[in-house]
Amino acid sequence: MVVSPPSQAAAAVSILVIIVTSALYNMLFSRKWDPRGKHCLITGGSRGTGLALAILLAKRGAHVSIVARDKPRLDKGLEGLERVRQDPKQIFRAYSFAVDSETGSAAALKAAGEPHGGRCPEALFLCAGASRPGFFIDQTEESFMGGIQMTLGAQAFTALATTKEMVRQGVKGKIVFVSSILGLMSFVGYTTYAPGKFAIRGLAETLRSELKMYGIDVHVAFPATILSPGLDEENEVKPKVTLKIEETDSGSPPEDIAAGILRGVEKGSFHITMDFFGDIFRATAAGASPRHNPVLDILYGLIGYIALPFWRKSVDAQVIGHAVEHREYCHTKGYLS
Repeated sequence: MVVSPPSQAAAAVSILVIIVTSALYNMLFSRKWDPRGKHCLITGGSRGTGLALAILLAKRGAHVSIVARDKPRLDKGLEGLERVRQDPKQIFRAYSFAVDSETGSAAALKAAGEPHGGRCPEALFLCAGASRPGFFIDQTEESFMGGIQMTLGAQAFTALATTKEMVRQGVKGKIVFVSSILGLMSFVGYTTYAPGKFAIRGLAETLRSELKMYGIDVHVAFPATILSPGLDEENEVKPKVTLKIEETDSGSPPEDIAAGILRGVEKGSFHITMDFFGDIFRATAAGASPRHNPVLDILYGLIGYIALPFWRKSVDAQVIGHAVEHREYCHTKGYLS
């Protein structure tokens, strides 16, 4: 069957009307999620984005539990929550647990639920994780798997333990993963980090579908560079070429990242990005993922289609330009005969 030009035009107009109508409906009639009075648990909550998010949720009237390994930092974080208390009935707690296993995560959940009559949190924000950049050739099996554990493992097992408790207790809550813009693209230096962040997206995509059976919502955020103590630590070991590629990236403070994550959760967005460049990478990599604003995503996708190949070529040129220096590095390390 041959479709005539008028029929093609009519089909295009119909599709555009559907997209615009859907976008307007989402903007005007979607009910926003309100954290007030809800118990929110944040892993990686002792500093950086996790702590900023905890403080923001406390300001919105939520009950907040922060979980991390470092007890002194947790105690200091708890003081920060108390300073923004909105209601004397708000419950703020800090728990020192390692959450990169189901056992540790389940123990943290149990402890966090005790002040709430054993009920598990209604919202889980997964901010735990770390980056240790380096060249792939420098890795061992142990260091590579350690990187996966610091990224995917730091969030997946808490999500698993929480899912089981939410289902068991009938809690129709939220699970919010924090991936990275390096879960949408990557470049030299992030071989132990980006794979786990891509995997977090894959897990979130799967759980978004599966957990609909239980009324549990899933979100995944893709922040870019965060100006936090973690960034200072990773820059100490980051390859020179990676630092060079990133030299024009000014980064964002944890408070801005936290505000972007919460804004996306409140609006019900599945993929959450916080700035223009994040929106471009998200829109071009979205595939079949739900889009909160299809009209804007068409624009972002078009910009990405045109601009991102030039960006990638510039990154590749910098990597190739580093080849001679890297060869000397490999000689020093004994990788070359």
